[in-house]
Amino acid sequence: MKKALIIGSGFAGSVMARELAEAGFTVLIFEKRGHIGGNMFEYNRKNGVRVHKYGPHIFHTNSQKAFSYLSRFSDFYPYAHHVLGHINNHLVPIPFNFTSIDALFSADHAAIYKSKLSGSFPGKDHVYISELITHPDPDICEIGRFVYENVFVHYTAKQWGVPVSQVDVSVINRVPVVLGTDNRYFSDTIQMMPVDGYTPLFEKMLDHPNIEVLLETNAADHINLSFENSTLFLDGKPFDGPVCYTGALDELFGYKLGPLPYRSLDMRFEDYPVDYYQESPVINYPNDQKYTRITEFKHMTHQVIPGQTTILKEYPLPYIPGGLIPPCYPIASRENQKRYDAYLDLSRAFRNLYLCGRLAEYRYYNMDIVIERALQESGLILEKG
Repeated sequence: MKKALIIGSGFAGSVMARELAEAGFTVLIFEKRGHIGGNMFEYNRKNGVRVHKYGPHIFHTNSQKAFSYLSRFSDFYPYAHHVLGHINNHLVPIPFNFTSIDALFSADHAAIYKSKLSGSFPGKDHVYISELITHPDPDICEIGRFVYENVFVHYTAKQWGVPVSQVDVSVINRVPVVLGTDNRYFSDTIQMMPVDGYTPLFEKMLDHPNIEVLLETNAADHINLSFENSTLFLDGKPFDGPVCYTGALDELFGYKLGPLPYRSLDMRFEDYPVDYYQESPVINYPNDQKYTRITEFKHMTHQVIPGQTTILKEYPLPYIPGGLIPPCYPIASRENQKRYDAYLDLSRAFRNLYLCGRLAEYRYYNMDIVIERALQESGLILEKG
Protein backbone atom coordinates (compact mmCIF):
# COMPACT_ATOMS: atom_id res chain seq x y z
CA MET A 1 0.00 0.00 0.00
CA LYS A 2 1.26 3.50 -0.88
CA LYS A 3 2.40 5.68 1.99
CA ALA A 4 2.06 9.42 2.61
CA LEU A 5 3.51 11.68 5.29
CA ILE A 6 1.76 14.83 6.45
CA ILE A 7 3.20 17.52 8.70
CA GLY A 8 0.48 19.32 10.66
CA SER A 9 -3.15 18.48 11.40
CA GLY A 10 -4.90 21.78 10.71
CA PHE A 11 -7.31 22.10 7.80
CA ALA A 12 -4.57 21.78 5.16
CA GLY A 13 -3.07 18.62 6.61
CA SER A 14 -6.31 16.99 7.72
CA VAL A 15 -8.13 17.48 4.41
CA MET A 16 -5.16 16.10 2.49
CA ALA A 17 -4.89 13.18 4.90
CA ARG A 18 -8.53 12.27 4.45
CA GLU A 19 -8.39 12.54 0.67
CA LEU A 20 -5.28 10.36 0.40
CA ALA A 21 -6.56 7.82 2.93
CA GLU A 22 -9.81 7.40 1.01
CA ALA A 23 -7.75 6.87 -2.15
CA GLY A 24 -5.88 3.95 -0.56
CA PHE A 25 -2.80 5.59 0.96
CA THR A 26 -1.66 4.83 4.48
CA VAL A 27 -1.18 8.25 6.00
CA LEU A 28 1.08 9.19 8.90
CA ILE A 29 0.59 12.65 10.45
CA PHE A 30 3.22 14.38 12.58
CA GLU A 31 1.61 17.00 14.80
CA LYS A 32 3.89 19.15 16.94
CA ARG A 33 1.15 20.18 19.36
CA GLY A 34 -0.66 17.98 21.83
CA HIS A 35 -3.94 18.19 19.90
CA ILE A 36 -5.30 17.98 16.37
CA GLY A 37 -6.95 20.80 14.45
CA GLY A 38 -4.16 23.35 14.36
CA ASN A 39 -5.35 26.85 15.20
CA MET A 40 -8.98 25.69 14.94
CA PHE A 41 -8.74 23.70 18.17
CA GLU A 42 -11.55 24.20 20.69
CA TYR A 43 -11.85 23.01 24.28
CA ASN A 44 -14.11 23.48 27.31
CA ARG A 45 -13.00 25.67 30.18
CA LYS A 46 -13.64 24.55 33.76
CA ASN A 47 -16.77 26.70 33.75
CA GLY A 48 -18.11 24.73 30.76
CA VAL A 49 -17.64 27.48 28.18
CA ARG A 50 -16.24 26.19 24.89
CA VAL A 51 -13.49 28.45 23.56
CA HIS A 52 -11.25 28.70 20.52
CA LYS A 53 -7.75 28.34 21.95
CA TYR A 54 -6.10 30.40 19.21
CA GLY A 55 -8.70 33.11 18.72
CA PRO A 56 -12.17 33.20 17.14
CA HIS A 57 -12.75 31.32 13.88
CA ILE A 58 -15.94 31.67 11.85
CA PHE A 59 -16.57 29.64 8.72
CA HIS A 60 -17.64 32.05 5.98
CA THR A 61 -17.39 31.45 2.25
CA ASN A 62 -18.93 31.81 -1.17
CA SER A 63 -17.64 28.34 -2.05
CA GLN A 64 -20.32 25.67 -1.93
CA LYS A 65 -17.54 23.15 -2.60
CA ALA A 66 -15.70 23.99 0.62
CA PHE A 67 -18.88 24.00 2.70
CA SER A 68 -20.13 20.73 1.23
CA TYR A 69 -16.82 19.09 2.02
CA LEU A 70 -16.91 20.12 5.68
CA SER A 71 -20.57 19.09 5.93
CA ARG A 72 -19.42 15.49 5.57
CA PHE A 73 -17.93 15.70 9.06
CA SER A 74 -20.25 18.02 10.99
CA ASP A 75 -23.66 19.60 11.10
CA PHE A 76 -23.67 23.41 11.02
CA TYR A 77 -25.88 26.21 12.26
CA PRO A 78 -26.21 29.65 10.63
CA TYR A 79 -24.10 32.26 12.35
CA ALA A 80 -23.73 35.92 11.33
CA HIS A 81 -20.68 37.38 13.03
CA HIS A 82 -20.93 40.88 14.49
CA VAL A 83 -18.06 43.09 15.61
CA LEU A 84 -18.24 46.42 17.38
CA GLY A 85 -15.47 48.99 17.59
CA HIS A 86 -14.79 51.20 20.61
CA ILE A 87 -14.43 54.61 18.93
CA ASN A 88 -14.77 57.99 20.64
CA ASN A 89 -16.49 56.31 23.60
CA HIS A 90 -19.10 54.75 21.33
CA LEU A 91 -19.55 51.14 20.26
CA VAL A 92 -20.18 51.14 16.52
CA PRO A 93 -20.37 48.39 13.88
CA ILE A 94 -17.16 47.18 12.25
CA PRO A 95 -16.78 47.22 9.27
CA PHE A 96 -17.65 50.89 9.44
CA ASN A 97 -21.08 51.50 7.88
CA PHE A 98 -24.00 53.95 7.82
CA THR A 99 -25.02 52.93 11.34
CA SER A 100 -21.51 53.83 12.50
CA ILE A 101 -21.78 57.22 10.79
CA ASP A 102 -25.14 57.93 12.48
CA ALA A 103 -23.66 57.13 15.89
CA LEU A 104 -20.54 59.29 15.55
CA PHE A 105 -21.71 62.39 13.67
CA SER A 106 -24.49 64.95 13.91
CA ALA A 107 -27.62 64.20 11.94
CA ASP A 108 -26.78 66.85 9.33
CA HIS A 109 -23.23 65.65 8.77
CA ALA A 110 -24.31 62.01 8.75
CA ALA A 111 -26.92 62.71 6.09
CA ILE A 112 -24.35 64.44 3.87
CA TYR A 113 -21.81 61.64 4.21
CA LYS A 114 -24.35 58.87 3.53
CA SER A 115 -25.85 60.68 0.54
CA LYS A 116 -22.53 61.35 -1.09
CA LEU A 117 -21.23 57.84 -0.47
CA SER A 118 -24.35 56.31 -2.03
CA GLY A 119 -24.26 58.68 -4.99
CA SER A 120 -20.55 58.34 -5.70
CA PHE A 121 -20.45 54.52 -5.67
CA PRO A 122 -23.71 53.37 -7.31
CA GLY A 123 -24.31 49.65 -7.33
CA LYS A 124 -21.55 48.93 -4.81
CA ASP A 125 -22.18 47.55 -1.34
CA HIS A 126 -18.73 48.38 -0.01
CA VAL A 127 -15.71 50.54 -0.77
CA TYR A 128 -12.09 50.46 0.38
CA ILE A 129 -10.45 53.12 2.51
CA SER A 130 -7.90 53.84 -0.20
CA GLU A 131 -10.72 54.80 -2.56
CA LEU A 132 -12.23 57.22 -0.06
CA ILE A 133 -9.15 59.13 1.05
CA THR A 134 -8.12 59.77 -2.56
CA HIS A 135 -11.60 60.81 -3.75
CA PRO A 136 -11.93 64.32 -5.24
CA ASP A 137 -15.07 65.14 -3.22
CA PRO A 138 -13.88 66.77 0.06
CA ASP A 139 -16.72 65.27 2.14
CA ILE A 140 -16.00 61.74 0.96
CA CYS A 141 -12.30 62.32 1.54
CA GLU A 142 -13.12 63.64 5.02
CA ILE A 143 -15.16 60.60 6.08
CA GLY A 144 -12.48 58.36 4.57
CA ARG A 145 -9.81 60.12 6.57
CA PHE A 146 -11.88 59.80 9.75
CA VAL A 147 -12.29 56.03 9.30
CA TYR A 148 -8.64 55.64 8.37
CA GLU A 149 -7.41 57.48 11.47
CA ASN A 150 -9.93 56.12 13.98
CA VAL A 151 -10.41 52.54 12.79
CA PHE A 152 -7.17 51.58 11.05
CA VAL A 153 -4.13 53.63 12.03
CA HIS A 154 -3.69 52.66 15.68
CA TYR A 155 -5.26 49.20 15.37
CA THR A 156 -2.95 48.36 12.49
CA ALA A 157 0.08 49.71 14.34
CA LYS A 158 -0.75 47.48 17.31
CA GLN A 159 -1.51 44.42 15.20
CA TRP A 160 1.56 44.62 12.96
CA GLY A 161 4.02 46.42 15.21
CA VAL A 162 4.85 49.10 12.64
CA PRO A 163 3.30 52.41 11.49
CA VAL A 164 0.38 51.95 9.14
CA SER A 165 2.43 53.52 6.34
CA GLN A 166 4.66 50.43 6.37
CA VAL A 167 1.79 47.96 6.13
CA ASP A 168 0.85 46.45 2.78
CA VAL A 169 -2.37 47.96 1.41
CA SER A 170 -3.87 44.46 1.09
CA VAL A 171 -3.99 44.30 4.89
CA ILE A 172 -5.87 47.60 5.17
CA ASN A 173 -8.33 46.58 2.47
CA ARG A 174 -9.33 43.36 4.24
CA VAL A 175 -12.02 45.33 6.10
CA PRO A 176 -13.97 47.73 3.86
CA VAL A 177 -16.48 50.49 4.56
CA VAL A 178 -20.00 49.14 4.00
CA LEU A 179 -22.35 51.34 2.01
CA GLY A 180 -25.52 50.62 3.96
CA THR A 181 -26.68 49.26 7.31
CA ASP A 182 -25.58 45.63 7.00
CA ASN A 183 -23.96 45.11 10.41
CA ARG A 184 -22.52 41.68 9.64
CA TYR A 185 -18.74 41.42 9.75
CA PHE A 186 -18.70 39.18 6.67
CA SER A 187 -20.82 39.42 3.53
CA ASP A 188 -20.32 35.87 2.23
CA THR A 189 -23.37 33.87 1.17
CA ILE A 190 -22.48 30.99 3.54
CA GLN A 191 -21.80 31.84 7.18
CA MET A 192 -21.88 28.89 9.55
CA MET A 193 -20.48 27.33 12.71
CA PRO A 194 -20.10 23.58 13.40
CA VAL A 195 -22.76 22.45 15.86
CA ASP A 196 -20.38 20.69 18.26
CA GLY A 197 -17.33 22.84 17.51
CA TYR A 198 -14.29 22.43 15.30
CA THR A 199 -12.47 19.78 17.34
CA PRO A 200 -15.14 17.05 16.83
CA LEU A 201 -15.16 17.98 13.12
CA PHE A 202 -11.43 17.24 12.91
CA GLU A 203 -11.84 14.05 14.93
CA LYS A 204 -14.34 12.75 12.39
CA MET A 205 -12.24 13.88 9.44
CA LEU A 206 -9.21 11.99 10.77
CA ASP A 207 -11.23 8.94 11.83
CA HIS A 208 -10.13 6.60 9.05
CA PRO A 209 -8.36 3.24 9.33
CA ASN A 210 -5.62 4.44 7.00
CA ILE A 211 -4.75 7.50 9.10
CA GLU A 212 -2.39 7.52 12.10
CA VAL A 213 -1.75 10.72 14.04
CA LEU A 214 1.31 11.17 16.25
CA LEU A 215 0.83 14.10 18.62
CA GLU A 216 3.67 16.04 20.27
CA THR A 217 5.89 14.91 17.41
CA ASN A 218 8.30 17.37 15.85
CA ALA A 219 8.86 16.57 12.19
CA ALA A 220 12.40 17.95 12.43
CA ASP A 221 13.28 14.97 14.65
CA HIS A 222 12.26 12.50 11.95
CA ILE A 223 12.86 13.97 8.51
CA ASN A 224 16.00 15.15 6.77
CA LEU A 225 16.35 16.86 3.39
CA SER A 226 19.39 15.97 1.33
CA PHE A 227 20.14 18.44 -1.46
CA GLU A 228 22.98 16.24 -2.69
CA ASN A 229 20.56 13.76 -4.24
CA SER A 230 17.25 15.65 -3.79
CA THR A 231 15.98 13.00 -1.40
CA LEU A 232 13.82 13.28 1.69
CA PHE A 233 14.72 10.87 4.48
CA LEU A 234 12.26 9.64 7.09
CA ASP A 235 13.95 8.23 10.20
CA GLY A 236 17.14 7.78 8.22
CA LYS A 237 15.59 5.96 5.24
CA PRO A 238 14.68 7.44 1.84
CA PHE A 239 10.98 8.21 1.61
CA ASP A 240 9.55 8.47 -1.88
CA GLY A 241 5.86 8.84 -1.00
CA PRO A 242 4.16 12.24 -0.98
CA VAL A 243 5.15 14.52 1.89
CA CYS A 244 2.55 17.20 2.60
CA TYR A 245 4.05 20.05 4.61
CA THR A 246 1.79 22.67 6.25
CA GLY A 247 4.22 24.35 8.65
CA ALA A 248 6.49 27.36 8.26
CA LEU A 249 8.74 26.85 5.24
CA ASP A 250 11.77 28.59 6.75
CA GLU A 251 11.62 26.18 9.69
CA LEU A 252 11.63 23.17 7.36
CA PHE A 253 14.94 24.34 5.88
CA GLY A 254 16.50 25.25 9.22
CA TYR A 255 16.23 29.02 8.57
CA LYS A 256 19.22 28.73 6.21
CA LEU A 257 18.08 31.81 4.26
CA GLY A 258 17.04 33.69 7.38
CA PRO A 259 13.71 33.63 9.21
CA LEU A 260 10.45 34.73 7.59
CA PRO A 261 8.79 37.44 9.72
CA TYR A 262 5.40 36.77 11.31
CA ARG A 263 3.21 38.47 13.86
CA SER A 264 1.85 36.46 16.73
CA LEU A 265 -0.58 36.88 19.60
CA ASP A 266 -0.48 36.53 23.35
CA MET A 267 -3.90 34.98 24.11
CA ARG A 268 -5.20 35.75 27.59
CA PHE A 269 -8.42 34.10 28.73
CA GLU A 270 -10.47 35.45 31.63
CA ASP A 271 -13.46 33.77 33.31
CA TYR A 272 -16.27 35.79 34.93
CA PRO A 273 -19.27 34.76 37.08
CA VAL A 274 -21.81 36.61 34.92
CA ASP A 275 -24.15 35.66 32.09
CA TYR A 276 -22.41 37.92 29.58
CA TYR A 277 -19.42 40.24 29.72
CA GLN A 278 -20.18 42.35 26.62
CA GLU A 279 -22.98 42.87 24.11
CA SER A 280 -21.22 41.52 21.02
CA PRO A 281 -19.13 38.44 20.15
CA VAL A 282 -16.14 40.70 19.46
CA ILE A 283 -15.33 44.29 20.40
CA ASN A 284 -12.31 45.90 18.77
CA TYR A 285 -10.20 48.48 20.58
CA PRO A 286 -8.38 50.36 17.80
CA ASN A 287 -7.32 53.44 19.77
CA ASP A 288 -7.02 52.47 23.41
CA GLN A 289 -5.84 49.42 25.40
CA LYS A 290 -2.82 47.30 24.60
CA TYR A 291 -5.00 44.48 23.30
CA THR A 292 -6.70 44.68 19.92
CA ARG A 293 -9.98 43.00 20.73
CA ILE A 294 -12.06 41.07 23.26
CA THR A 295 -13.95 37.95 22.19
CA GLU A 296 -16.78 36.45 24.23
CA PHE A 297 -17.35 32.91 23.03
CA LYS A 298 -20.86 32.26 24.37
CA HIS A 299 -22.18 34.66 21.74
CA MET A 300 -20.68 32.36 19.11
CA THR A 301 -21.31 28.89 20.54
CA HIS A 302 -24.87 29.67 21.71
CA GLN A 303 -24.20 27.73 24.92
CA VAL A 304 -26.62 28.29 27.76
CA ILE A 305 -24.49 28.48 30.92
CA PRO A 306 -26.08 30.85 33.46
CA GLY A 307 -23.70 32.88 35.58
CA GLN A 308 -20.54 31.89 33.71
CA THR A 309 -18.70 33.33 30.75
CA THR A 310 -15.20 33.48 29.28
CA ILE A 311 -13.51 36.23 27.30
CA LEU A 312 -10.27 36.39 25.35
CA LYS A 313 -8.00 39.42 25.07
CA GLU A 314 -5.47 39.39 22.22
CA TYR A 315 -2.14 41.17 22.63
CA PRO A 316 -0.13 41.32 19.37
CA LEU A 317 3.60 40.68 19.54
CA PRO A 318 6.44 39.68 17.20
CA TYR A 319 6.98 36.02 16.50
CA ILE A 320 10.24 34.54 17.78
CA PRO A 321 11.35 31.43 15.82
CA GLY A 322 11.51 28.45 18.12
CA GLY A 323 9.56 30.23 20.84
CA LEU A 324 6.51 29.00 22.74
CA ILE A 325 4.03 31.30 20.99
CA PRO A 326 3.24 30.11 17.44
CA PRO A 327 3.35 32.28 14.29
CA CYS A 328 -0.04 33.64 13.25
CA TYR A 329 0.14 36.20 10.45
CA PRO A 330 2.64 36.34 7.58
CA ILE A 331 3.88 39.92 7.15
CA ALA A 332 3.26 41.00 3.57
CA SER A 333 6.11 42.93 1.94
CA ARG A 334 8.24 42.67 -1.18
CA GLU A 335 11.32 41.79 0.83
CA ASN A 336 9.54 39.03 2.76
CA GLN A 337 7.98 37.63 -0.41
CA LYS A 338 11.39 37.56 -2.07
CA ARG A 339 12.81 35.52 0.82
CA TYR A 340 9.85 33.17 0.74
CA ASP A 341 10.30 32.68 -3.00
CA ALA A 342 13.92 31.72 -2.34
CA TYR A 343 12.75 29.06 0.12
CA LEU A 344 10.19 27.94 -2.44
CA ASP A 345 12.99 27.42 -4.94
CA LEU A 346 14.76 25.19 -2.40
CA SER A 347 11.60 23.11 -1.95
CA ARG A 348 11.33 22.42 -5.69
CA ALA A 349 14.41 20.20 -5.47
CA PHE A 350 12.21 17.57 -3.79
CA ARG A 351 9.68 16.20 -6.25
CA ASN A 352 7.56 14.52 -3.56
CA LEU A 353 7.25 17.60 -1.32
CA TYR A 354 3.89 19.42 -1.39
CA LEU A 355 3.23 22.74 0.38
CA CYS A 356 -0.20 23.78 1.56
CA GLY A 357 -1.64 26.25 4.05
CA ARG A 358 -1.08 29.70 5.49
CA LEU A 359 2.38 29.04 6.93
CA ALA A 360 3.72 26.82 4.16
CA GLU A 361 2.60 29.25 1.46
CA TYR A 362 3.21 32.43 3.49
CA ARG A 363 -0.24 33.79 2.68
CA TYR A 364 -3.13 35.10 4.74
CA TYR A 365 -5.68 32.42 3.82
CA ASN A 366 -9.17 32.08 5.22
CA MET A 367 -10.14 28.52 6.05
CA ASP A 368 -12.28 27.99 2.93
CA ILE A 369 -9.31 28.79 0.70
CA VAL A 370 -7.11 26.40 2.70
CA ILE A 371 -9.68 23.63 2.22
CA GLU A 372 -9.80 24.23 -1.53
CA ARG A 373 -6.00 24.35 -1.72
CA ALA A 374 -5.77 21.05 0.16
CA LEU A 375 -8.26 19.43 -2.22
CA GLN A 376 -6.24 20.78 -5.13
CA GLU A 377 -2.89 19.51 -3.83
CA SER A 378 -4.24 16.08 -2.92
CA GLY A 379 -5.77 15.92 -6.39
CA LEU A 380 -2.34 16.55 -7.91
CA ILE A 381 -0.88 13.71 -5.84
CA LEU A 382 -3.60 11.31 -6.94
CA GLU A 383 -3.14 12.29 -10.60
CA LYS A 384 0.50 11.23 -10.36
CA GLY A 385 -0.59 7.87 -8.99
